Amino acid sequence: MATNPRRRLAAALAVAGALGLGACENLDDNTRDRALTGAAVGAAGGAAVGLLTGRPIGKAVQGAGVGAAGGFIYDQVKKAR
Repeated sequence: MATNPRRRLAAALAVAGALGLGACENLDDNTRDRALTGAAVGAAGGAAVGLLTGRPIGKAVQGAGVGAAGGFIYDQVKKAR
C-alpha cells in the first residue's frame, strides 16, 4: 500500500507545529509574542513567494522558521537595551 505524500506532509507539519509551540512555553510573554508574530509574518511571506515560484507549503514552513528566529533575536536585542 502506497502512502499519500500530502498526508505525510500534513502529519509532519502538525508535529512540527506542536513542537514549535511547546518550545515557547517557558518564554516570557513579550518573547513568545514576538517569536510567534515573526513566525506568522514569515509564513505568510513564504507562502506568497511560494505561490509565485512553486511549493508554497515548503516556502511557508521555511518562512515561519526564519520569522520565528528573527522575532526571537529582535526580542533579545530589545531586552539588552
